[in-house]
Amino acid sequence: MSIDVAVFPASDEATAREAIQVDRAAFEYQTPDIPYSPEDFVLESWRNPFPGHRSIRAVARLDGRAVGYVALGLPLLDNLELASLDLNVLPDFRRRGVGRAMLDFAIEQARAEGRKHLTSETVQTRPDGDAFAAAQGAKAALPETRSRLDLTTVDQDRYDRMLAEAWTHADGYRVVSWVGMPAEEYLDAIAYLDGRMVQDAPMGDLTIEPEKVDADRIRKSEQNRLDRGIDRFHTGVVHEATGRMVAWTTLSGPPALETHIWQHITIVDPDHRGHRLGMIVKLENLRHTLAHKPALTAIDTFNATANDFMLSINREMGFRAADTWMQWELAI
Repeated sequence: MSIDVAVFPASDEATAREAIQVDRAAFEYQTPDIPYSPEDFVLESWRNPFPGHRSIRAVARLDGRAVGYVALGLPLLDNLELASLDLNVLPDFRRRGVGRAMLDFAIEQARAEGRKHLTSETVQTRPDGDAFAAAQGAKAALPETRSRLDLTTVDQDRYDRMLAEAWTHADGYRVVSWVGMPAEEYLDAIAYLDGRMVQDAPMGDLTIEPEKVDADRIRKSEQNRLDRGIDRFHTGVVHEATGRMVAWTTLSGPPALETHIWQHITIVDPDHRGHRLGMIVKLENLRHTLAHKPALTAIDTFNATANDFMLSINREMGFRAADTWMQWELAI
């Protein structure tokens, strides 16, 4: 039995598509209820990396057959001692040393890049991932909950009542919604809110520092998403007295997935909490998104399990826990 782990560039389309097939099979084994992104969409994301990030990708072959895929994500602007790890083995080829070979490869690559910590995640419904992480000496650092909103069960009249009630707490604010690139006048405020995520959301025992986000970084990130064709719907709340955006949320996903989308950041400036702005931006953004994607039937989102505030908002909207995950960290 021979295991070979070899780096490939995204320009090597044949190998990249082999890797995507492995990644898809592992993804569907772990989370069969979440649609995998279209192959061409994934390939384009590899060819057009996110600004401020670089990836090292490799395929593991067992006796010549592609059975494993590993990706090392390297932040380039902050968290320079950290690397994220995506490691997948075809379900029928596990417990043959493929995962260990790919981890050894990833550790060697990460050390060469000056990284001291690897982070990765596992879904608790498939305990083989937890067992592998623990056996390699990784520490369980941050429990997370994936929640799903089934839009086929939504009572829109109830949402209207919830929104009307929330607005009774928010005098002096107004909503702005958009698709894709934010207006220039809001970029600084969005950068401030985006940069607060690590400070405001529970991070457990992860070794992570706040990102240094400015308007140019937001501009380049959103342009990258536009270039890759991502559907991305935003809503913000503006404080009328100052004209500053003080709450912001997004829903995004591949346009080919007409029935599914991901809920990403929802954040409120600490100076403006207590006005139901989190609920307002989420409900208003859902209405905004459905106007563009009326076939949507499901929204998935991740939150730290300790994030009671955001989870309570999600539950009030009708999100229900789908599964639990663990963020692991390995010191290298």
